[in-house]
Amino acid sequence: MGCISAHDNAVAESFFASLTKDLLRRRKLRTRAEARTAVFDYIEAFYNPLRLHSTLDYLSPVDYEKMKEEQRAA
Repeated sequence: MGCISAHDNAVAESFFASLTKDLLRRRKLRTRAEARTAVFDYIEAFYNPLRLHSTLDYLSPVDYEKMKEEQRAA
């Protein structure tokens, strides 16, 4: 196994910072079920289809996956 560096965690840390800023600081979540639903909705309705990511050449994860699939098919 290779050495794990701080850079390996950068994408995850960026995601959790965005989640905190965009969702958790703006809402008061009263139950775990409400929190689960809010996080799921954030990821599926905003983060994956709309939010642009510098690590993905400023594409959304959904668009990046589509591009990769088209490259594999070509």
